[in-house]
Amino acid sequence: MLMELLHIGPITIYSYGLMMALGMIAAVWLGMRRCTPRGLDKDEIFNMGFMGIVAGVIGAKLTYYIVELPAIIVDPSMLLDLTSGFVVYGGIIAGVLIPVIYAKAKNLPIMKYLDVAAPCIPLAQGFGRIGCYLAGCCYGCATDSWIGVVFPEGSLAPAGVSLIPTQLISAIGDFAIAGILLLYTRKDKEHPDGTGMAWYMVLYAIGRFVIEIFRNDPRGNVWFLSTSQFISIFIFVAGVIWLVEAISKHKADAQAALEAKVEAELAAEEEARKEKANELKKVGVAFEIHESPAIVEEGTEESAEEDARE
Repeated sequence: MLMELLHIGPITIYSYGLMMALGMIAAVWLGMRRCTPRGLDKDEIFNMGFMGIVAGVIGAKLTYYIVELPAIIVDPSMLLDLTSGFVVYGGIIAGVLIPVIYAKAKNLPIMKYLDVAAPCIPLAQGFGRIGCYLAGCCYGCATDSWIGVVFPEGSLAPAGVSLIPTQLISAIGDFAIAGILLLYTRKDKEHPDGTGMAWYMVLYAIGRFVIEIFRNDPRGNVWFLSTSQFISIFIFVAGVIWLVEAISKHKADAQAALEAKVEAELAAEEEARKEKANELKKVGVAFEIHESPAIVEEGTEESAEEDARE
């Protein structure tokens, strides 16, 4: 646990900032790598990733200001602290919304790009939570369990108290979600477009709601729920609705495609039958033209023989 990793003259490299940067780089790299095999433009995913990062940081900070508004009114100097105080959900919402608007403006296949980005988001979050652990923020409740961690003086967590390492638990959960989504959205596995992102919303909302029970850092409340638990409910519901609609649309599109294929096959069979009938008709006409004189001649000879016998 080390808040400051390195000092280079007046420059200080903080562990939290470094892990956040590594997470963002890993997320953009993974997104770009996943684009090409799916026929998507990796430059566009880079653009959307960059905009998502900037929008995410701003969104997370603005959401923190909203949540901590009563405290800011008492101490306006909190507005000047730009290195700490972020609400992850605000960052997620803004970080997804802005790229979606960009993709829509450029007529890009939004759902396909969202599925490419789905595992990248929890991957970045996992790195970020490791940064939280190194800094001591987002700490858990006091515990006598073997999993308890004692933070040193100078960290953001209470020093000398055994605490649940909710940061590391969150990191493990984020990496697990990233792994699940990588498997779900892999290239050789068919899935309804957009469901990768929908599953991210559902899985992350569940995990975040549960981990909030064990956190003990000040982070605002809505009634008896923490701010993040309150938001998790809406994210979960939105994700479930998104899943149901995407799966229903996929089934409807598949059914429509199947019906169109059957109709096309029936039409092709009918056309082939007509062509065959026309060919037979042409053969019959040709047969009558070439064979009828011989038949008539043969009939005339037979009549002449009968007349002779008579």
